[in-house]
Amino acid sequence: MNGGPSGFNNAPVTRAFVIACALFTILFGIQGRSNKLRLSYQDIFKKFQLWKLIVSVFTFSSTPELMFGLYLLYYFRVFERQIGSNKYSVFILFSVIVSLLFEILALALLKDPTLNTLTSGPYGLIFSSFVPFYLDIPVSTRFHVFGLRFSNKSFIYLAGLQLLLSSWKRSILLGICGILAGSIYRLNVFRIRRAKFPQFIASFFSRLSWPSTGSTPPTAPSRNVLGNVPSYTGRQVEGNYLAPMSSTIEPPEDSIATLVSMGFDRNNARQALVQARNDINVATNILLEAQSH
Repeated sequence: MNGGPSGFNNAPVTRAFVIACALFTILFGIQGRSNKLRLSYQDIFKKFQLWKLIVSVFTFSSTPELMFGLYLLYYFRVFERQIGSNKYSVFILFSVIVSLLFEILALALLKDPTLNTLTSGPYGLIFSSFVPFYLDIPVSTRFHVFGLRFSNKSFIYLAGLQLLLSSWKRSILLGICGILAGSIYRLNVFRIRRAKFPQFIASFFSRLSWPSTGSTPPTAPSRNVLGNVPSYTGRQVEGNYLAPMSSTIEPPEDSIATLVSMGFDRNNARQALVQARNDINVATNILLEAQSH
């Protein structure tokens, strides 16, 4: 499972976020100031160092956290490909802001001396993404190792667990806040999943870094796959899904690979793309709906 074709095709926002995290972490790491970016109740409410709220989101406090964090951010680019860069930008902003509010609230209420400071990094975004990952990304293969049962999603969960426990209580609390933020987004509170930025804001990220190489699958107006599939009936989906489409154009290989990496069968992915006229978002909806019946 790699979230689709290699690279950042159709994921410019993720690309910009990953580059920013890497640069900020390296910059502050070289200066030996990574530990100073950890959030504390005093920093926010007594010293009013609000700049830490922004900088800490992009800066991991250690090299292992950076490695696992960037790996997860890179994998979760699959969600940007599903819902589009515009809505994914809203998801990022919402996850970061809501998780920060939960973190500050927790610091104020718990008053635990061991939680005097919280580790830095985009934990809110990463663990918010685990909500749609758990609910919307299907399992394609299962296997056993020493009697233990695993799936093709297990490696992502293991990376998340490593990141969650990286700084013990200081990182566990951040992970919980991120999951809460992702759950609120999932519940569509204030209809947040319908929100969009002006188009120039999302397209701005495309101009921040180099263009992606390779062919990109055709796109269409994005649909929110994170829990908002079309209201087809089971019979309609099954009937349309198995209908022969001999006169259509063969789907692009990278579009098929994207769906296969999400856990769908290759042949089913191809048929869904044919039915959706090579619209990968519609094809994903068809496959998810078919699995629910």
